[in-house]
Amino acid sequence: MKLTDNVLRSFRVAKVFRENSDKINCFDFSSNGETVISSSDDDSIVLYDCQEGKPKRTLYSKKYGVDLIRYTHAANTVVYSSNKIDDTIRYLSLHDNKYIRYFPGHNKRVVALSMSPVDDTFISGSLDKTIRLWDLRSPNCQGLMHLQGKPVCSFDPEGLIFAAGVNSEMVKLYDLRSFDKGPFATFKLPYERTCEWTGLKFSNDGKLILVSTNGGTLRLMDAFKGAVLHSFGGYNNSKAVILEASFTPDSQFIMIGSEDGKIHVWNAESGMKVALLDGKHTGPVTCLQFNPKFMTFASACSNMAFWLPTIDD
Repeated sequence: MKLTDNVLRSFRVAKVFRENSDKINCFDFSSNGETVISSSDDDSIVLYDCQEGKPKRTLYSKKYGVDLIRYTHAANTVVYSSNKIDDTIRYLSLHDNKYIRYFPGHNKRVVALSMSPVDDTFISGSLDKTIRLWDLRSPNCQGLMHLQGKPVCSFDPEGLIFAAGVNSEMVKLYDLRSFDKGPFATFKLPYERTCEWTGLKFSNDGKLILVSTNGGTLRLMDAFKGAVLHSFGGYNNSKAVILEASFTPDSQFIMIGSEDGKIHVWNAESGMKVALLDGKHTGPVTCLQFNPKFMTFASACSNMAFWLPTIDD
């Protein structure tokens, strides 16, 4: 089944899970699309089975809290950042609920966490104005970049380069093998005092970069030339909430939630809005991702919703 405007417009909430007593901070699909793992302000980590459409198990991080969470390449391990006590990143085995390793270094909140798509490398960005490069096999930081402001960062789909959005005004591209030489490209965007950048993602085809903000606009950039191709607006975000924006796996569409529980979808090429979906969320849709392998997506406030198309195109 191929994603088209009509298929996207046909998506409806198939299941709602009320496993959490507080807002869901983050979730991540496994690369095979079979499970999704979520973190919440209620200090819980909930693992869902996407094929059966049900929660599988819940773990707790009462002492440290849990903020950003990412699967590693092993299906049963994750790395996550904390929102209590310290800003160490933790590497957790889900299999026996034991920590494998700690990654200390940041001294302010971690606001970006991206796993390399190809190996055991990951990067983290923090309010301490640094980006750190790590290897799952070592507790020692493998690389450190001092920046001029708050960073957002992500690997490209090949895992060869990473992009850093700095100070809500420029995107710098680094080659992983020689990042200490500085960025090989810097794209400056028109600065906006009204909002801060909160996220940065590459499309799966590697051609596009999506920058999300805590305001009412998203920016879509050409990943090679740095030109802003489209600015997307028209969704509600008056309280400067961090709303996650995502590409569909085919790189053709862009989606974001809003503070009124609705999901907005645009065509990446034309910039036209193709769908407005009502998730009946009780709060802002802070997390939103399409499943990497199956025709389903998930959205979250303090509830988690799984969506399915209602037509077969």
